[in-house]
Amino acid sequence: MKGFIKILPIGLFFAIALIVFFTPKNSKAGDYIIAPADVLEISIWGEKELTRQLVVRPDGKVSFPLIGDIEVAGKTTAQLKGLVEKKIKAYIPEASATVIVSQLGSLQYYVIGKVAKPGMYNVSRPLSVLQALALAGGLTTFAKENNISIIRNHGKQTMRIPFNYEQVKKGVNLGQNILLERGDVVLVP
Repeated sequence: MKGFIKILPIGLFFAIALIVFFTPKNSKAGDYIIAPADVLEISIWGEKELTRQLVVRPDGKVSFPLIGDIEVAGKTTAQLKGLVEKKIKAYIPEASATVIVSQLGSLQYYVIGKVAKPGMYNVSRPLSVLQALALAGGLTTFAKENNISIIRNHGKQTMRIPFNYEQVKKGVNLGQNILLERGDVVLVP
């Protein structure tokens, strides 16, 4: 292992160490929260005609046979399973539902600017800024480490959250390594 560490470029070693040791503690590996644009597969055991792949609409709902529109946004798959079973029991008393998130359409963020692989990233769990930068291949040589921004929209408001990579890699002001939210843009000038 010691030989491996010597081989790693010092910058890459520090980036990996920062990600491992300073990932926010509030990032739980709990149940995924369903949101608009996710694709769900909902089925009722033993009822082939009651299997559907459904895209969560912008209003947070899906339509399922026999029970109509169901509010799914903000719920976990376990909560939705219980809700589907409760609503369909009027038609199929011993119904057992399965709910699977077959495609994540909602947990997207963007990394643009001077990174190795700019673009849109679709992930299964929230990521910190450092993790997002690592997935984007890291900063390029001429990136302005002390002037990175996270652009976040809340309704009609747009906010800019500063991120100073130069400080974070030195172990200073680590609170900047926030979790990204759906639709955030990490801008590396």
